[in-house]
Amino acid sequence: MILYCDTSALVKLYVEESGSSRVRHWIDAADVVGIAAIGYVEAKAAFARAVHSGRVIRRMYRRMVEDFEADWSRYLVVELHEPVLRYAGRLAERHRLRAYDAVHLAAALQIQAHVPEGITFLGFDDELNRAAKAERLMLAPPPS
Repeated sequence: MILYCDTSALVKLYVEESGSSRVRHWIDAADVVGIAAIGYVEAKAAFARAVHSGRVIRRMYRRMVEDFEADWSRYLVVELHEPVLRYAGRLAERHRLRAYDAVHLAAALQIQAHVPEGITFLGFDDELNRAAKAERLMLAPPPS
């Protein structure tokens, strides 16, 4: 199975919070995990916010960043070339999405276009999930 994670999902793999066990379940079940290249910056920003807000202690922060850096090369990273960004712009208009949510949706659809079996989309934003479903992506249900 190919799993696409938006950044809200991917961060839960490294920062223990609501939904983390669900993300671990789906990532463990996946053969390939896809992410848009912007997810790298978004995740690093989320980690920094977690440590600066006191939700994560500095020692844990260093470990989560090391783990993330080690894992990054294993992800199927969708580069954000102009055609993907233009597609994201159309998706933003069609579904009234925030900019980077539209980029994640475009990245997921880019992967979907190249795999006959389709992909599973994992995100924690209701608007983005509705748009993904409208674009005929399969959403990851909660693990049983």
